[in-house]
Amino acid sequence: MKRTPKSPLRDVLARNMRLLRAEKGWSQERLAEEAGLNRTYLSAVERSEQNISIDNLYRVAKGLGVEAHTLLTHRD
Repeated sequence: MKRTPKSPLRDVLARNMRLLRAEKGWSQERLAEEAGLNRTYLSAVERSEQNISIDNLYRVAKGLGVEAHTLLTHRD
């Protein structure tokens, strides 16, 4: 099976998820609960190991209280 190369955008998303979650003082478990997603799935997304669907991106953003585009934008 041919594997698709990992997009650098996946790393941007992972970093932003970790930063925003840390700013709130939340564990991965708390974010998973807020987003209605599985903690191990979110953990894999935060490590850039798992692709995320647009629907789940929306759920994570809503859980964090931000717009979805915020998760895909480079932060300084």
